This record gives sequence, structure tokens and C-alpha cells, in this order.
Amino acid sequence: MSALPVFPAPIARYLPPSIAGEYTELTPKQTELLAIAAQLGREKFAPRAQQIDRDAVFPFQNYVDLREAGLLGICVPEEHGGWGADFATYVMTAAEIGRHCGATALTLNMHVSSTMWTGFIADDLDMTPEQRTNHEAHRKVHYQRVVGQGKIYSQPFSEGGAAAAGKAPFGTLAKKVDGGYIVNGKKIFASLAGAADYYGILCTLDKPGATQRDSLYLAVDKNLNGVSVTGDWDPLGMRGTVSRTLVFEDVFVPEIERLIPEGLYAQAALRWPHMFATLSPTYMGIAQAAYDFTVQYLRGEVPGTPPVKRRMYPTKQIAVAEMKVRLEQTRAIFLQNARAARVDPSKEIRLGLYAAHYTIMENANEICRVAVRTCGGQAMLKSLPLERMYRDSRCGSLMLPWTAELCIDRLGRECLYEAGEQDEQAVL
Repeated sequence: MSALPVFPAPIARYLPPSIAGEYTELTPKQTELLAIAAQLGREKFAPRAQQIDRDAVFPFQNYVDLREAGLLGICVPEEHGGWGADFATYVMTAAEIGRHCGATALTLNMHVSSTMWTGFIADDLDMTPEQRTNHEAHRKVHYQRVVGQGKIYSQPFSEGGAAAAGKAPFGTLAKKVDGGYIVNGKKIFASLAGAADYYGILCTLDKPGATQRDSLYLAVDKNLNGVSVTGDWDPLGMRGTVSRTLVFEDVFVPEIERLIPEGLYAQAALRWPHMFATLSPTYMGIAQAAYDFTVQYLRGEVPGTPPVKRRMYPTKQIAVAEMKVRLEQTRAIFLQNARAARVDPSKEIRLGLYAAHYTIMENANEICRVAVRTCGGQAMLKSLPLERMYRDSRCGSLMLPWTAELCIDRLGRECLYEAGEQDEQAVL
């Protein structure tokens, strides 16, 4: 009787977990969207990320893939042909994309926000019947462009002043005229500049005594007379966002391009604060990616590198344990606040949102920092993704409307003051 053949034991490899962890059951829609994002990320986005970063070019091919997968319409209501994703579903999907290419996730956020703000956020706002009818007619046009034509929207905030932080009216002005508005102004750090088909700009209605309550949200066709893109783009990180300067000089914008009724942006900003926390999911994804890379590297499983194991050293094990602790803290607060998103949140939910946004941005960079130190000299090579993750992660805390400093400022003040409270005059 011949001996049975002896086969080598199967090689166990590290399998990166779901960005949402395994703590709660996902809905069928969430499961499907995360699977689509993960497959695109692994097979398409990650292989292109190095060249996009090196050349500081917009990820046009990634957007072809996003368009074909229907992800440009992830937050477009189902009745308008989209996925109808809610806040939690979108941010989990965005985090999965950010895991593979930060610039793609961050720019997609600018696009998706235009459909989110006009979609389920606008549905929660107080409008007159006339405003509601008007809004429905307007957003139908924009959703058809996204779903039917694959058009890309952007959402430039920054102007170099206090407006993007919510402390002053926007300096970009829109003068009301017959049939629409005349827009003048500029936006700096305008992601998708030159790549988006429409720029969803926030501006102020040009009238005497205008305040933040007179803000407008308009979609400006990139091909209109008076629209130009200026300046160079060679930043530390998030290089594929191509956030150059947009200039608007006497640009006539038809009334149909008003994305929400006049004055409604201010209501949304007060009542739906989670609308400003859609940048951080990208950094949740980067934090997970840095951890994944470190584990694979120490196990000798990173493609293109020698299969040398480094996992047996106590210093490496301790570093990975610390990274895992910080990662799970970050994921917990990320998911908690994603599921807490709603109109008119309580004070505690609002405070938790500031804390979550700050924690995700700061922890992503800390996890990347430890990853670089732990992986050693190889981590500095641009042929590997870790140094890009480190640079990209550092950018998160700098991004308006909620930078790390602004989150701490708001959190400290609102922890100590109730609405309407003021301190008495100090007595010397």
C-alpha cells in the first residue's frame, strides 16, 4: 500500500477586516456598497494611487470606475435613480475608498455632499410649500445630471478668511438679476478645480447688511464665461485632489442652478451639523490602511518586498498592539457618530461629533507615524504606500470647515456654556 502524498500546510495570510468592524450587523445595502468599494479599491484605486500622488493629477480613471459602479449617485434618492444611502452608509463607504486612495475618497466627498445636502438633509429642513416645490424641481435637474449623465460636482468652501469656519458671511457675492445671479469672487483650495463639471459654491446674496443667513448654494457650470482656474498645485499630501484656486468674474448663473432655496443653507448648518463631518471618513480609511500595511509588512506579506518576517520582535508586537488600540478607539467613535447623525441633534451628540471628528483626524496621523517608525527604513520608499499615507494623514487636521483647532475651540466653549449664556463683567 503506497503512502499518501504529503502536502505543505496552507499558508495563512492576513486578511484585512471590514472598515466597519464586526460589532454590528450591516444592512443589505451597506454590505453591497462596501463590497463594491472594496473591490474597486483593491483592483483599481490602490494600484493607481502612487502615480496620482507623484504627478499631483486628478484621478480621472477612478471616476470612470465610480461612474460605472453608480457610486456618483450613492446619496441621490432612490426615486431619482440613486442608491438613496443615508449618512452612516455613505461615510462607511467613503472610509473604505479612503483605505485605498485618500485623494479619491476626499474628492468624492465634495461631489457626494452636493447630493446629500440637497437630498435627505434638505428633506429635514423647514420650507414653505412653495420652497419645497421649487427645490424638488431644481434637484431633479441636478440628480439627472449625476445619475443620467455622470456629471461631477465639487464643493469649494475656503476663501482665506473666516467664512469657511462659519464665523463670517462668504466673500463670494451673488447679485440677484432677472433669471438668476451674477457671481463674483474666488475660492482657494478648491478640490476638483478643473475636473468637476459643476462647482457647488457657497456665496452671499449681494444686498446691504447681508449676514450668514443670506448664504446661497449655487452650481456653477465650469464652462460659463468668467470662470477660471489659476495657480499651481504641489502640496505635501492629498496631491490628487488638485485643489487650485477658482475665480468667478461676472458669471451669470441661471436660477435653476440654485441647489437649495435662498436662506436654507444657514438653517442646515445649524440643524444638521454632521453635514460638516464628511471629510473624516477618508482618514478613518487611511488609519485602517496604515495598520493593515504594518501587519502585512511584519508578516512578510507585502507584495514586491522580500518575504522576511519581523513579527517575532517584542518591540514590533508592542507597536502593533498600540496601533490596534488606537485604531479600535477611532473606529468606535467613527461608527457611533455616523449612526447618530440626524436633524436637531442633542447637545451631547453635537459635542460627541466634534470629539469624533478631531479624534479621527489626529489618530489617523498618529497611527501612520507609529507605522513608519515600526516598519523602518523601507517605509520611506515611495514605491510603498506608507509614506503617502503619512503625508495624506497629516492634511486632515488642516481642512475647513472643521480643522482640529476649530473642533477643540468649539468643544471647549460648548462644554462650559449653555445656549445664550454669557459671563458677567469681570470685577477688578
